[in-house]
Amino acid sequence: MKFALTALFFLSLTFSLTAQTPAAEIVSVQKIWDKGQHNAFTDLIRFQNLFFCCFRESTAHVGGDGVIRIFISSSGDTWVDYATVAEKGTDLRDPKFEITPDGKRLYLLCGGSIYEGTELKGKRPRYATSIDGKVWTPTQKLLSEGDWLWRTTVNPADKKFYGVSYNTHPTTGGPKSEAEWSLKSYTSADGSVWQLSSIMQVPGQPNETTLRFLKDGSALALVRREGGDRKGAIGIAQAPYREWKWTQLSVPVGGPNFIELPDGSLVAGSRGFGKTPGPHMVLFKMTPTSLEPLLELPSGGDCSYPGLCWHDGHLWVSYYSSHEGKSSIYVAKVKMSGVKVP
Repeated sequence: MKFALTALFFLSLTFSLTAQTPAAEIVSVQKIWDKGQHNAFTDLIRFQNLFFCCFRESTAHVGGDGVIRIFISSSGDTWVDYATVAEKGTDLRDPKFEITPDGKRLYLLCGGSIYEGTELKGKRPRYATSIDGKVWTPTQKLLSEGDWLWRTTVNPADKKFYGVSYNTHPTTGGPKSEAEWSLKSYTSADGSVWQLSSIMQVPGQPNETTLRFLKDGSALALVRREGGDRKGAIGIAQAPYREWKWTQLSVPVGGPNFIELPDGSLVAGSRGFGKTPGPHMVLFKMTPTSLEPLLELPSGGDCSYPGLCWHDGHLWVSYYSSHEGKSSIYVAKVKMSGVKVP
């Protein structure tokens, strides 16, 4: 398969996909947690007039019984350790927030890995919900063994959950990864039962994927690839979101996320390679076919997996990084000059 977009398809894109991303400037960066041995994989959301930041705390990047820790803040200046979500004997990792379509509950998605020592024995997505972010339902399993539903998002048009799952052993069921992996989109009315929506034809071991819906109704997907040249991919689809058109990127991504700002411009966050050597937490100017480095946040080494939230005229970014000696959780406030609120 080749990554391509036709000229006709380009002409059909609305202004929201071509808006110019403004300049970015760091206002503040603070470390909000470093007490675990390994603190990583963040997400960030506003719910009930509060910031909620979630991340995994464990003994190492891989392995151990990972616990999801949740922090809250009213202003983004002071953060409070608020809640934990755990499952005995399971490494809960890659937590992601979404607000249920009725706006009344927080939905927490994460992966659940089972280990014997350091050997992976199984993995399957989990979810939990909460009306206040403090008390959570017990984690429940989703999809099938070997699937990894990495992030969910609610489509404002039909009020349904959408997400993209990857599977590293799609034909054998595991445990060893196969040469090519599967990437599929799913949809759900309530976040508990999911139905297959599309087969996403992306070669090169596609995995971590953020899918979001833009103001013009189109769906955009930012995909990490682990095989081949390991450079990322961007896909776009129109309702009913079953046919995707793909463009290969010029850069690799890790822990990819993106957000549409009020003026329709797009900003992505990912592990990237900016002006200084080595991996960093990088914000990118994003279009439907490209990523261009925009701003490098204080970071290095084991890092990335940002949460992105627009609030009070600023872009807020949660992420983790090990540039200060151990992997820790940070929240940055970024000024995006020139963003006009319609």
